[in-house]
Amino acid sequence: MEGKNCECKTDIRYAENPLAEVEQAMLDKVFTYHAPEGDQPARYVALRDRAREYAELVIRLAPASRERSLAMTKLEEVVFWANAAIARNE
Repeated sequence: MEGKNCECKTDIRYAENPLAEVEQAMLDKVFTYHAPEGDQPARYVALRDRAREYAELVIRLAPASRERSLAMTKLEEVVFWANAAIARNE
């Protein structure tokens, strides 16, 4: 199997590019689990429910196509990023 016995280069010198405080804060914010608090779960549900209504409208009105698939993907992204905005910024 190709790559199974790969000798990967691991001598990257991280010290040459230390993280700035703002970068460390960004990484902490983005790559940390944010447990839902207060009314956040209800807001996540509201966003998903409204997006589903719109998704059904897209499926009913737009013919099956690459473009419709892209629209559905973007709608999923809308929900994801809206939820992330709530989770990461409150």
